Amino acid sequence: MSSNIVLEVSDLNKSFSGITAAHNLNVSIKKGEIVGIIGANGAGKTVFVNMITGYLKPTSGKIEFLGSDITGIEPRDATHIGLCRSFQISQVFMTMTVKENLMIAMSLAKKSGNQLLKPFQDEVISDECDKILDLYKIKDQKDLTVSTLSQGIRKLLDISMAVVGDPKVILLDEPTSGVSVEEKFGIMDIVISALKQTGTSVLFVEHDMEIVERYVDRVIAFYQGEIICDAPPKEALSNEKVIEYVLGH
Repeated sequence: MSSNIVLEVSDLNKSFSGITAAHNLNVSIKKGEIVGIIGANGAGKTVFVNMITGYLKPTSGKIEFLGSDITGIEPRDATHIGLCRSFQISQVFMTMTVKENLMIAMSLAKKSGNQLLKPFQDEVISDECDKILDLYKIKDQKDLTVSTLSQGIRKLLDISMAVVGDPKVILLDEPTSGVSVEEKFGIMDIVISALKQTGTSVLFVEHDMEIVERYVDRVIAFYQGEIICDAPPKEALSNEKVIEYVLGH
């Protein structure tokens, strides 16, 4: 594995009761690269992401992260080595404030039992959280209860909670899902800018082609469990197979 490659997937396959959900997947992700994963529902995108993050064990093949074989890793272990994930539905505590949410996530990332019981009294954690809140432009909302916030701000909080462990790679599942049309570009501008500043590689599953065109370096298109295109966005979105099987026109 080249020193510039952070994640490499080789000959990855997944079958469920004889049905192939992923076939012969080969992908390399470079440090700091932003990759959009596209495909119709059931195309194999989520299966791919679930195998990388340990939520599904591959039937065969290999997953390497920073040069180490992590095939079949447990999700919690994946997080602790720097391979993190944010889900389509925000995983936040609605009755707590923005900063309280982030401090709990930080305590979990640091795996400290004492801090988990009293995370709000730890000044180091508090200062680190303020830096992340600043990076994701939600410091002004830090004392507000999450349930009072817009979906866009909740999404920023959710992603900021996923990066507290300083991941090398983050997988985002439809980061603009549920976010208003007015908010979506502003939210993505903040997220991509923050992740570029930390040099994090990004893979995100997305149905919104405006988002894909605007933010990614590269597109991986799935159809029936296979990768049908892996190319820069302009090339990928004009690919005949992508137009037919993904874009549907």
